Amino acid sequence: MRAIRVRDDAGRSLSWEQVPEPELGHDEVLLRIHATAVNRADLLQREGKYPPPPGAPEYLGLEAAGIIERAGPGAGPWQAGDRAACLLAGGGYAERVAVHRDLLLPIPSSLSLAQASSLPEAFATAWLNLVIEGELKSGETALIHAGASGVGLAAIQVAKLRGAQVITTVGTAAKAQRVRELGADDVIVHAKENVTERLKHLGAQRVPGGIDVALDCLGGEELEHHLPLMNVGGRWIVIGLMRGRYVALDLRPILSRRLRVIGSTLRARPLSEKARVLRELRAEVWPALGTGTVRPVIHAEFPITEVEEAHAVVQRNENIGKVVLTVP
Repeated sequence: MRAIRVRDDAGRSLSWEQVPEPELGHDEVLLRIHATAVNRADLLQREGKYPPPPGAPEYLGLEAAGIIERAGPGAGPWQAGDRAACLLAGGGYAERVAVHRDLLLPIPSSLSLAQASSLPEAFATAWLNLVIEGELKSGETALIHAGASGVGLAAIQVAKLRGAQVITTVGTAAKAQRVRELGADDVIVHAKENVTERLKHLGAQRVPGGIDVALDCLGGEELEHHLPLMNVGGRWIVIGLMRGRYVALDLRPILSRRLRVIGSTLRARPLSEKARVLRELRAEVWPALGTGTVRPVIHAEFPITEVEEAHAVVQRNENIGKVVLTVP
């Protein structure tokens, strides 16, 4: 089969080339990939900063959608010919991938394979962190940074399904319009507004006025200024470090407000934890996909041979939603 490999050259360029076929395990299916989606983790892996966990395919790609070609004897109800989307620890930028039965999701008939490929990583990340780690409840307030990203748009929709109020940050007016269309209650355009001051202003309009759960892909120095804006018992979940790894932190708000600062990643979690996330997604979110209450958001589609251009879009933060790679 063919897959995207990272060349060991100065630019870490990408090449669509022949590689060994995956081996099918007892509890796995062999998925013929029709589409996969770009995640920021792929850019980090390409740079050598985020290697796949032991046992995962070396190729980029954390999600995919396609048609099952073969099913192992322990693959349960899945069989050849089924349409399926999947959560991966690697291997999505390829023609085929072997996937454990518990990491598969059915595709609603209303969705294309390209749309389905944009769902597993973003919605699994949103559900894991807002619901399982953050215990987000109806009536609470969620702060979601980078609301126009794939994870951000999924998180907004998950939070609204949970009955929460959503504050989100974005970089442009166009992104602000799109996140409002998907349910965000308050939007802060960080290129034009002081995020901390705007959060204080929004908090003054509500009782209680603070943030209950924050989904933070940024890290960096703003964390120090925002922790005091949490409600008592608030949960601040760090899932990325786009603004930096270091912060000078006053610990008093953590004590006085009984806050929890939670570090969270999805990729390296054991199968049992990922399986739980997908079971809950299938039960709680997938019905809303079927009715159109929750929607995939695709910014652009590229043939997988144009993966360099697709990565550049994400690197420049141009995308509103997911960038999808289609596989011939």
